Amino acid sequence: MPKLNKRLLGAAGALVAAVSLAVTGVTAASAGSTGVSGTEFFQLMTTSATSTTISVIAHGVFTDYGVDHTGNTVDTIVLQKGSFKVAHSPGTGPEKFNPKTCLGQVNQRGTIRIFHGTGKYRGIHGHGRYHLSLLFIAARVSGKCSQAKEPVAFQQIITASAPVRLP
Repeated sequence: MPKLNKRLLGAAGALVAAVSLAVTGVTAASAGSTGVSGTEFFQLMTTSATSTTISVIAHGVFTDYGVDHTGNTVDTIVLQKGSFKVAHSPGTGPEKFNPKTCLGQVNQRGTIRIFHGTGKYRGIHGHGRYHLSLLFIAARVSGKCSQAKEPVAFQQIITASAPVRLP
């Protein structure tokens, strides 16, 4: 199996991190406590193999939307009410590429850590998991699949969830 384009895998890793931010949950407020905690869910989606930002929707303890600024190991999620960082592990899982159809598939899972919040998310912290699903069709050059060129079709979806706490 040919190696997947490093740019695609980098985008996939970043997306994974972003998706890992997906959160849903129930607030847990006890007497005398002002913080809330629960599970937050994130969904990240892009159709670009080269963009450094990815659309993200978060729901659970809070509901918000914005973009994920991707990084190799740490992403910055910027939502309407604040931002936070998400550190993500390298994904593990199967990668397939069909040299006849030029179809590539990546299905990976990993872990995330949420920290360094600003705005309404100041003090946020949590750990969770993400799942990255990537499907692409490589461009053809002289009738053969080229992983050096940008794919002609690209879809990446990252979902994530993490128990989080906000002070």
